[in-house]
Amino acid sequence: MTKPLSIPDLAGKAVLITGASSGIGAALARAFAEQGASVGVHYNASAAAAEALCADIRAAGGKATAVHGDVTKPAEIVRVVEETAMALGRLDGLVNNAGGMVARMPYAAFDGAVFDEVIDLNVRSVLVASHAALPFLKAQQGFIINTTSIAARTGASLGAGPYGSAKAFIENVTRGMAKEFAPFGVRVNAVAPGIVETPFHERYSDQAYLDAMRVTIPLQRLAKPEDMVGPYLFLASEVLSGYMIGQVLEANGGQLMT
Repeated sequence: MTKPLSIPDLAGKAVLITGASSGIGAALARAFAEQGASVGVHYNASAAAAEALCADIRAAGGKATAVHGDVTKPAEIVRVVEETAMALGRLDGLVNNAGGMVARMPYAAFDGAVFDEVIDLNVRSVLVASHAALPFLKAQQGFIINTTSIAARTGASLGAGPYGSAKAFIENVTRGMAKEFAPFGVRVNAVAPGIVETPFHERYSDQAYLDAMRVTIPLQRLAKPEDMVGPYLFLASEVLSGYMIGQVLEANGGQLMT
């Protein structure tokens, strides 16, 4: 993939990316660092991957710090935000990227405990992280970018309905926060990825499912994590998107049209 053009107003910013040790989050961490931003690389279970990513960023001349925490536990999310702001000296942006399906659970096999995990991981984490980050973001006139999903618009695949519904909740949260935070000078938007080749699908999707999805995508390929970078950088830049709030950028290769 061609390296993105330089976006001058991102240089010197400090950005926390949750769920940044792999997949879309890792691609975003590299991309923000390439733009001259300092990056907080949040992780939970993947310490080695997070530290390796930070080492790569530093070796390339960037600044990154790894921050551990379980986003399903509110107190840990608050600590992650505060530790990142302290380590980086400020906080200009929060990318709420941590999330996951937890397990495939058809509605006919509804399990309340699994549903609670889905909500804690995909919904509560965003609310708590955004609340904790708001004082820092207000001071910098910063931004929040939430990661939602094409599943929020389609009803999701079999067994992914609760996950898709959680992401639909986040799309509405994005619009509500955008209205409330705009007077503080904090812009809130979201990106909705389509089918991206990440550990998420390695865990929850077999090859037959991915092959079936590929033929529904007009671009005739699944996305790479790097394909998601542009929309996030665009929304992070005041120069490029300063008059945009409450928007969800669909990045799915045209699949939503089919």
